[in-house]
Amino acid sequence: MHLLFSYGTLRDPAVQRASFGRELTGRPDALPGYRMGSLRITSAAVVAVSGAAEHPVATWTGNRADRVPGMVFELSDEELAAADGYESADYQRVLLPLASGAEAWVYVAANP
Repeated sequence: MHLLFSYGTLRDPAVQRASFGRELTGRPDALPGYRMGSLRITSAAVVAVSGAAEHPVATWTGNRADRVPGMVFELSDEELAAADGYESADYQRVLLPLASGAEAWVYVAANP
């Protein structure tokens, strides 16, 4: 199983059902050293699933006082691959430490 930290549309039950075929159960956590911004999504498929052309995006600041709140989910290999397919090329998946001390995959800005 993989840990995935989500601060955006992957927390939406409708997006979860469309992407994974189920609703996820998670726990709250935070991503230190990042701040929240927004990103215009150009993928029509992603906009159709999420219902929004603007999505949140975590951008690195390096300031440990900056934090992005979100949820940690456990995903199978197949579900992590499905999450990769859902996220647009404007995001990159990286393994990062969370405020709790856990390490999780996080989709952050590909070009901050």
